[in-house]
Amino acid sequence: MRLAAVAAGGALGSAARYGVGLLWPHPTATLIVNLVGCAVLGFVVEAVPARRRLLRLFLGPGVLGGFTTFSTYAVETRVLVADGRPGTAVAYVLGTLVGALTALYLGTLAARLLDRRPAA
Repeated sequence: MRLAAVAAGGALGSAARYGVGLLWPHPTATLIVNLVGCAVLGFVVEAVPARRRLLRLFLGPGVLGGFTTFSTYAVETRVLVADGRPGTAVAYVLGTLVGALTALYLGTLAARLLDRRPAA
């Protein structure tokens, strides 16, 4: 059941990532996808209780694992270096790392803030 949850989520996340690439075929899209994915992952980890294991697997390694794309990030970095733009490549690598960690933190913070709202 756990494998099915990850596989189903991965199919959705991968399809969504492919769609973003079709609509916005630019390296900036990879950066945005990865940052959004990290923010949502931070939110999911904080907001979805550990006892909801299948939902966490579906959303985390499934949907978000399929949506975010480390391999494209690595290829785009290599292309920047091969194109003689090592400074841009370093900025891309560091910007993605700092941005991803910041997005993860902000997603976690958002979940915590929403959890403190009074019940309606």
